Amino acid sequence: MYEQIAANKRRTVLLILGFMLLVAGVVVAINLVTGGGVVGFVIAAVLAIGMSVASYYNSDKVALAMSRARPADPREYARYHNLVEGLCIASGLPKPRLYIVDDPAPNAFATGRNPKHSAVAVTTGLLEKMNRVELEGVLAHELSHIKNYDILVMTIAVTLVGIVALLSDFFLRFMFWGGSRRSDRNNPLGGVLALLGIVLLIFAPIIARVMQLAVSRRREYLADASGVSLTRYPPGLISALKKLKGDTTVISSASKATAHLWIEEPLDTEHANASTRFNRLFATHPPLDDRIAVLEAM
Repeated sequence: MYEQIAANKRRTVLLILGFMLLVAGVVVAINLVTGGGVVGFVIAAVLAIGMSVASYYNSDKVALAMSRARPADPREYARYHNLVEGLCIASGLPKPRLYIVDDPAPNAFATGRNPKHSAVAVTTGLLEKMNRVELEGVLAHELSHIKNYDILVMTIAVTLVGIVALLSDFFLRFMFWGGSRRSDRNNPLGGVLALLGIVLLIFAPIIARVMQLAVSRRREYLADASGVSLTRYPPGLISALKKLKGDTTVISSASKATAHLWIEEPLDTEHANASTRFNRLFATHPPLDDRIAVLEAM
């Protein structure tokens, strides 16, 4: 397990670099298509770095705001706070900020850039439908994401995927309506580079989406195993996952941008649990049946 955690940390660094390079590629493509020259290239580089830094420090706030999460009052949600505090003591983690999402669908997610700057959010439906042991299993799963540093790349993906999609869409529309002002259309090299830029702008959102999907699947299995190791009671999380599998409600505040953060697919449970190769390719999470089977075999 520790080797897997170490490997995940290395993959996290590579994925973050990949996201940064993709953003940089998009802004450079925009520069090539619009003919910005050296000045445009410098502006593109500054934009890429600025957006990446902003994502690093603010992605958790964006994820929480998009999910309509609010701080969990310690008195009103005493059980929630007590369970997290006990698990944090057992795992050696600092207590994350705790949030509530007012939604009847049972679900939860963790966000932040590191254990000292992290947050956990659960829906009111999760608190109502899970007993204490099941809730502890879910919270241990989310704290494992924090301990394994999964939250960094998973949270940054929220904003960077959105940035790539918005930039690509905006400038493709800009080109469609005749916004290009390239002055070197007769330059074959310039034309080839501009064409490559347009191709990148077209495919960048797809690449970003695939990278986003790659972020969470393998990490869910590891977080399940780490969570069970933390509680020392596999039946708790197994029972919670079975309840999630049987629940058909979807989260109203969830979106494709944040879907990979939640403990299970929050948008379409039928799609998430489907076992076809096509559905598995584009699912944000591994099937719940597979996750349950792995835990039952432990």
